[in-house]
Amino acid sequence: MQIVRGLAAIVGVAMVLMGGLWILQGLDIVRWPASSFMLGDIVWTRNGAVLAVLGLVLIWLGRKRA
Repeated sequence: MQIVRGLAAIVGVAMVLMGGLWILQGLDIVRWPASSFMLGDIVWTRNGAVLAVLGLVLIWLGRKRA
């Protein structure tokens, strides 16, 4: 069970980082890549926020003691 919790925490960190990138692209703060369809689209800001919150939940579950 320890391995599953560790993997959940790692995947959670990746989700938080990717969600943060999506939020910044959706808000048109990060313009990388320059031709991305996500730039300035508020839908991707929302998607990024949802992904980041789910990532935080996974991190919390991964660090929670049995």
